[in-house]
Amino acid sequence: MSSSMPPADSALFSIGQSTADVLVVGGGIMGLWAAVKAVQTGLTVTIVDRHRIGSGASGGLLGALFPWMPNNWDKKKQFQFDALTALAEELAPLEAETGLSARYRQSGRIIPLPKPHLRTIAERHQQDALVNWNQPSGRFFWHVGDVPPIADYVAPDLATAGYVEDTLAARANPRALTGLLRTWLQAQRQASILEQCELIRIDAKAGSALLKNSDGKETTLLFAQAVLAAGVESFPILETLLPPLPKPLGQGVKGQAALLAADLDPALPVVFLDGVYIVPHTGGRVAVGSTSENSYDDPETTDTGLDRVVERARQLIPALRGAPVVERWAGIRPKAIGRDPMIGPVPGHSNIHAMTGGFKISFGVAHRLAERVIDSLCGRGLGDLPESFTMEGHLVEMEKDL
Repeated sequence: MSSSMPPADSALFSIGQSTADVLVVGGGIMGLWAAVKAVQTGLTVTIVDRHRIGSGASGGLLGALFPWMPNNWDKKKQFQFDALTALAEELAPLEAETGLSARYRQSGRIIPLPKPHLRTIAERHQQDALVNWNQPSGRFFWHVGDVPPIADYVAPDLATAGYVEDTLAARANPRALTGLLRTWLQAQRQASILEQCELIRIDAKAGSALLKNSDGKETTLLFAQAVLAAGVESFPILETLLPPLPKPLGQGVKGQAALLAADLDPALPVVFLDGVYIVPHTGGRVAVGSTSENSYDDPETTDTGLDRVVERARQLIPALRGAPVVERWAGIRPKAIGRDPMIGPVPGHSNIHAMTGGFKISFGVAHRLAERVIDSLCGRGLGDLPESFTMEGHLVEMEKDL
């Protein structure tokens, strides 16, 4: 713990004024992992969300945890690889303590290949994976073949050039995972959770945040460090802490997904083709999605875009034909200037850390990003965080684009 932190018993919250070592703004997957890592480090933490914990982009349905392609290996891909392979070990003690499950499974993935040129690319990736995924255990592979990995699962007319099977991809239930983290935090004396609590203003220099609850009551919270992990809502907050920028730090990308009732084995691999994901879950449910819409009229309403995704999923998986849709979901995911997460101290404000972006990969890397954020606010730096993931890295890229 850094010497600037207040005493560990100072995070008790009451209307009027309170204190915490770490204020986390946003109760999605990023903010929850930041709070967990803060508590595990011995810090007190108050996590606030203007809606509900685990809502917003983190309240979706899919839960597909995919690696980046094994070619053009770099520090960024290595970081994600390490995060994905460590997730099960991260979850195990939290599940043991709470008795809850994130419904994580390293289920693998099947990619049907409908055209010959896609097979050529996939075979190159197979060679790349032999080098880049064969670490340290050698249990992960990317295999290209003609025979379907699982008979009668994927429609053969969409795999005329063969199939890819990878064993690194996994899945988790987003709501079960965020619920697990929330329940664990609720059991910790060092953690306070405030829902329907809006950040009105943050003063980095004073180390204070003005909050307003659902009754309209205002509270000042004093903090040593703050983590802005409110998804797309983080971008305008961060912009208030910086000199005028030529363009926004990020944008919201709408995603739509659906949950179907289908009697598929939850151990089956995830299927992916042309931006459509099919993710078997427990309880006779299969999640399908998703759209990626940079412009939209209504952020929370599903429409024909989702209808097309569902139809495409039914074409891919014969067992889904006739399966009823039991839930439709839409939400806004945070996309920083690039597609990478935006992590680390805000220039000029060493006590304020960004933890947003992530777009499609957040559930697979948030635990590792949280470790780096907590290390940084404790004075240990960002470690092996890729430069393109850092707050400063994003600002540099913005300047290059001008």
